[in-house]
Amino acid sequence: MSSRRSFLKKAGAAGALGMAGLSGCIGSVTGGSDSVKFLLTPSESDVDIKKQYKPLFEYLESEASVTIDSEVAADYAAVYQAFKSGQADLADSSPTIAIQGGNEGVTEVMGIRVAYGAAKYFSLMTTTADSEIEKLTDLEGKTVAFADRLSTSGSLFPLYMLNQAGLDTGNAPDGKPEDFTGQWSDHSTARETLVNRDEVVAAGTGAFSVASHVPKDQFPQQFLDISAENDGDLGSETPKLKLLAASDPIPRAPIIMRSELDSGMKSSLTDALTSVTQDDLINEDLKEDQQLWFTGVESGTVEDYEPIQKVIDTLGISLGQ
Repeated sequence: MSSRRSFLKKAGAAGALGMAGLSGCIGSVTGGSDSVKFLLTPSESDVDIKKQYKPLFEYLESEASVTIDSEVAADYAAVYQAFKSGQADLADSSPTIAIQGGNEGVTEVMGIRVAYGAAKYFSLMTTTADSEIEKLTDLEGKTVAFADRLSTSGSLFPLYMLNQAGLDTGNAPDGKPEDFTGQWSDHSTARETLVNRDEVVAAGTGAFSVASHVPKDQFPQQFLDISAENDGDLGSETPKLKLLAASDPIPRAPIIMRSELDSGMKSSLTDALTSVTQDDLINEDLKEDQQLWFTGVESGTVEDYEPIQKVIDTLGISLGQ
């Protein structure tokens, strides 16, 4: 087991670079009592996230009488740094950022995103259908693709599954694993890297990125009972992938807000957000597979993410100074 370390503190340099990578200049939080800055973080490289979120922004503007000013952050570390420096009010976030922000009193959870009635989802470890890899321990000495280093389903839970299988995860995700080589990007890139690059023999991603490539009979019953991905599309896409492991259920990602945001605005935005319906989130200009992955938002707090805190503790990651 590696020693505990401050993950996001070490990610400060990456966060600074990420801020430079925002599509536009954040500057200070947008002026005006009815204006809020909303940061977005792409989880899939082949999706226009601003177009995805446009209906939600229009809904919030109408229901909470605010003006939404949105920017796209390079990664989750950039989102966290923006909240730390007072340059963001709201964000689509990984649970990791919500836990860190909650620990430091920087952010609060507005709500937990829900997909087709499911407030929990899964991380999957997959390999190609014809791979000689049959179990996680076969990945020793191999190269594995992951999503963003701070991604819960695309990095932390895959690393946890590898750790529990007996592999030495070393200083990953902020450093190097000992028993295998890791490559980090985003969910779709990790999947495509697995498919297209011979040296990459497995991928750790959210189920939403790969489940449709895995035959239904490979999934555990817990996944079939809970996952929104069990919608008739399992195994329907090519190329086929082989399931190596599925995580325990993970609380879905939150929408977070700045703790120091005006209390009245917090209340009106949270009430509006947790009342949003699936119809409110549809962008008529986008194809079905390009829509937002969530269909609603339910009330929640940072305490809902205790299962993820357990993974953080097991990996030896210390969120905080």
